[in-house]
Amino acid sequence: MPFGFQSKILRVDLSTGRTWIEEPDDKFYRMYCGGAALIGYYLLREVPAGADPYGPENLLIVSASILTGVPISGGGRHSVGGKSPMTGGMGKGESGGFFGAELKNAGWDAIIVQGMAAKPTYLVVADDKVELRDASHLWGREVLETEKAIRDELGDPRVRISAIGPGGERLVRFACVMNDRRSTVGRTGLGAVMGAKQLKAIAVRGTQRVQLAHPDAVKEQARSIRESIDQWSRDLSMYGTGAAMVQYNQIGNLPVRNWRDGPMDNIENISAETLKQTVGVRMDSCYACAVRCKKVVELGPPWNVRQEYGGPEYETLAGFGTDCGVSNLAAICVANQICNANSIDTISASGTMAFAMECYENGLLTTADTDGIELRFGNEQAMLQILERIVRREGIGDVLAEGSRRAAQAIGRGAEKLAMQVKGVEFGKHDPRLKPALAIGFALSFVGADHVLGVHDTSYVQPGRPLDILHAFGFHETMPLKEMSVNKARVFYYGYQFTMAKDCLGMCHFLPWTAQELVALVSNVTGWDTSCYEVAKVAERAFCMGREFNAREGFTAEDDVLPERFFQPTTSGAHHVGGLDRDKWLETRNAAYGIFGWDPQTGAPTRGKLDELGLSWVDTPHP
Repeated sequence: MPFGFQSKILRVDLSTGRTWIEEPDDKFYRMYCGGAALIGYYLLREVPAGADPYGPENLLIVSASILTGVPISGGGRHSVGGKSPMTGGMGKGESGGFFGAELKNAGWDAIIVQGMAAKPTYLVVADDKVELRDASHLWGREVLETEKAIRDELGDPRVRISAIGPGGERLVRFACVMNDRRSTVGRTGLGAVMGAKQLKAIAVRGTQRVQLAHPDAVKEQARSIRESIDQWSRDLSMYGTGAAMVQYNQIGNLPVRNWRDGPMDNIENISAETLKQTVGVRMDSCYACAVRCKKVVELGPPWNVRQEYGGPEYETLAGFGTDCGVSNLAAICVANQICNANSIDTISASGTMAFAMECYENGLLTTADTDGIELRFGNEQAMLQILERIVRREGIGDVLAEGSRRAAQAIGRGAEKLAMQVKGVEFGKHDPRLKPALAIGFALSFVGADHVLGVHDTSYVQPGRPLDILHAFGFHETMPLKEMSVNKARVFYYGYQFTMAKDCLGMCHFLPWTAQELVALVSNVTGWDTSCYEVAKVAERAFCMGREFNAREGFTAEDDVLPERFFQPTTSGAHHVGGLDRDKWLETRNAAYGIFGWDPQTGAPTRGKLDELGLSWVDTPHP
């Protein structure tokens, strides 16, 4: 009997309606575990080079992992992947909530969807029963309506649903996948992949349980991590993300008006503390998790924000707040609800909005382009009006629905310099001018400017956690915050292994695990005699497969760059005397290529690195 995984992957061909089962062996799960690594494996093997992200050859992969569904805090995450409409490379993202655990409890480790349905369709998985149903009556409905309708049709209020709204249906390029209405697979446009396949939703119901090799040991670890939450995660439990916004404003971590300015006035108005005191209803949890970091807000008329769509996390507060120059908390809550209801990534939506606002203030867009809307920084009504147009792909919204990189190309006249993106994906809301190692991570990430896989330099300036986490990888040094050096490349290398490992294992980043504790959990769940080294290699395998997929699609080291703005000062605040040092940044980036075992010209893993990781089967030529 397998422990921690089900040895079953569901395959679905929407073009033919055929479903079948794959049953990988124990060796496969030790090599790839699930999540990001499983996604990379199938994309490299089955999606042909040059495939259209919106075409039938692309895959949509929904992957749990060996820790998903284990009854322990943080074990409720799963991954979704496919070829990204935003980058043209490998796309993937993670989500909390309950969907991933339900998938495992239904007896499945992953669902891999190929082809395109002839009409809107939704997939039902109830333990071993698999069915494709007509979703024509659901097409055009928002996420909450869709969820309610499917639960009514199935007659089961406990079914878990992963769905898209009108944004995904209309192929807004940064559309996301919504789980349980408010848990989001946010980046790289995977909701648009679902829309292109006419897959409205996946509904899952499981009545089984994940089998554990050493259940008493897992129970003891669950107790230990639960008791440590007050020490390490208290602010998250009280306020969720965004409790440090006032401090971020002072030290120069917040994006202010498209990363141009700083600091932001009245920042207290939109902090997580203010949110809790004014519009917060409660804090909610993901599967089996004691942290309870999920905000729930409610506002009456004229804003009409519903509890069902949760509340804005830090990235949304900073995105529709400081990045757009808005200090009205209610407006940010409305923007969050619009995005969740329509399955839109708040990070890319707000980044594209800030880009459009600067274009407007520079005369690159006018009221003739915006239907008379004065799209200036700080105009919250204009922000909400344009966001609705993006969802509907109306007027200027149709241009902005392509994301800032493509919108800049359409607008021209130097607009490209105002698009704050890497590989077509807008920045997570942390300033690389403050965090040089994160600047390397933004550039080298195969999914674009993703802040989650990056290493945040502020964590390594003094002893203690999270520096202690890297001891298992042989890294013990504190570092000056703004140092740009080979050591920063090293800490990114070791740090990403731990963060990527969590995305391969199905574990949340907000839990205070050390590397040794996480590896012990893997052993207790699976029965494997594993090690930090083996788990780190799973993570490195996933990262290298993402880089290899991108190299096959034509990416080179020239794509591992940052916008010019980050090498320049802000107009005021902590960075007003300078930005990143370009020469030192390039030197550090190139050092990272050597540390990772990547070719300095192509940025792809060398043949020796692929062989070392057990990826000798990867034989795609690089352009």
